[in-house]
Amino acid sequence: MKAIIEIAKRGSAILAARQQLSQSQQGQSVDYHLFFESAQSLFSELTPIRLELLNALSQVGSCSVYTLAKNTARNSASVQTDVTRLEELRLIEKNHEGAIFVPFESVEIVMPLAKAA
Repeated sequence: MKAIIEIAKRGSAILAARQQLSQSQQGQSVDYHLFFESAQSLFSELTPIRLELLNALSQVGSCSVYTLAKNTARNSASVQTDVTRLEELRLIEKNHEGAIFVPFESVEIVMPLAKAA
């Protein structure tokens, strides 16, 4: 399963949710979709530091925030703040033991370019 992060028009999330529901009901694997209305909103939430953290966590595997902070040479408090936001965006999850992990094989960011008139 992969996470697909997109910049899309208002209402696109509803169409994608309907498609995902249909795929799920047919027994198909369903990717996670996360929508933003602009590149500015996307990159204000998924900062380069948060994207690096997500990548580091996928390499380290399931671990504590403290372990992730040590592996990224960052302050535990700032890592906790970023982990909390990535959890809210559903890009990071916790297992039953409280360790954090990335539940996706890949994360794709799709940003269509404006067409010239």
